Amino acid sequence: MSNDETPDRPEPPRPEPADQEPARPAAPRGDGAAEQPPEKADSGEGTGHGYRFGGLRRELPAERPVPRASAHRQPLPEPLMPDGSMTGRRRLLASLWPPRVTRPQLTVALLLCVLGLGLAIQVRSTNESSVLRGARQEDLVRILDELDDRTQRLEDEKQRLVGQRTELENSSDQAEEARKQTQAKEQQLGVLAGTVAAQGPGITLRIDDTRGAVEADMLLDAIQELRAAGAEAIQINEVRVVANTYFADGGKGVEIDGHEVSQPYEFTVIGKPEDLEPALNIPGGVVQTLEKERANVSIKRHEKIVVDALRSAKRPDYARSSS
Repeated sequence: MSNDETPDRPEPPRPEPADQEPARPAAPRGDGAAEQPPEKADSGEGTGHGYRFGGLRRELPAERPVPRASAHRQPLPEPLMPDGSMTGRRRLLASLWPPRVTRPQLTVALLLCVLGLGLAIQVRSTNESSVLRGARQEDLVRILDELDDRTQRLEDEKQRLVGQRTELENSSDQAEEARKQTQAKEQQLGVLAGTVAAQGPGITLRIDDTRGAVEADMLLDAIQELRAAGAEAIQINEVRVVANTYFADGGKGVEIDGHEVSQPYEFTVIGKPEDLEPALNIPGGVVQTLEKERANVSIKRHEKIVVDALRSAKRPDYARSSS
């Protein structure tokens, strides 16, 4: 070692401010390296704090004020997928709202409405026929017998008309035969029109309505059942029932063709008793309906009864014979 070279001595530490970290001792210099003057640490008054390490000054990042959480934070938009597409929830909402109706959707909705209407009608018809489904075997047999009797009556009427046509064709005096048949037809039409009295086998139906619950539509149902069973002449109390007879609810009872009729209602019906009585006693028929209203119903068969209530013949205003 030469005399002009002096051995390296450690640099004494310099006093630093109280708010700064103490300086670390400098690293030993190598051969021929000039000593670097130590840098003075910041006093902390700037935007950040510094420290020394290995003779270099490091700057800390500036402190940023943290914003306080808002009491009413706005909802953040739902993030998208990494590829920019929407999430499943957003796709679902976009497909549902706003609603977009297409022609296939309208067609399907119309078909569903028609299907629902058909099901409702089917359920209603099933409920209406539930009375017959719950009927006893004896009642069902009686209803079938009544239908057979109606078919037989129609067949007999057909045979009678065919016989009249044959007589007209084979008779030597066709004019006299035609006159006889015309008179017989006039008597039949007079019975149906109520212009002549009638007699024959039949039944009487008596309805005692002390509570006043029997209405006009119930009596009309009884008339329709009797006509369907083959009734040829019907009289209620003193009023003859014909094709254009109408029923209405009155103050003290029921009005029939403008005549007020009070209870008890007595039906005098000419027809086959074996057909008329079962028609009224079918399950869910006239008798059961009246009994539900707490009306007393009685039916009697007769070998001969008379329907003598008459109606005046009225000339039609517009209809004329075409023959």
